[in-house]
Amino acid sequence: MLRGLATVGFYAEDVKAARDWYAEFLGVEAYYGFPTPEEPAYIEFRIGDFQAELGIIDAKYATHQVGGAPAGAIIQWHVDDLEGTVERLVELGATVLEGIVERGNGEGFRTASVVDPFGNILGLMNNPHYLQIVASTRR
Repeated sequence: MLRGLATVGFYAEDVKAARDWYAEFLGVEAYYGFPTPEEPAYIEFRIGDFQAELGIIDAKYATHQVGGAPAGAIIQWHVDDLEGTVERLVELGATVLEGIVERGNGEGFRTASVVDPFGNILGLMNNPHYLQIVASTRR
């Protein structure tokens, strides 16, 4: 049974460039780099309410072909401002894969996805259920 998001792994041919791009977007620096922060083959950010891990792995370690076309599972990250987040990502060089789509029966579920400059699909979502879970943990 899935118990919760632990780490999302993306691949990039230039890990340092991906680290810098995501640091700019996320507003936080990577907290971990292996084998060294200066010459990483893997970096990691902790982000969001539950400090989920976003890792960027050197593409030479991928078990599948990387590059050439967007790839990967689309993991939807909750954001409070979907329009603003998509706009910011596009300003930083991402391209829209799927624009904002209303989901469900007008219950506030909306999604969008972009492709980062390294070929990874980044899913975004307004998710009322996520907000309920966060609120329940803060009582």
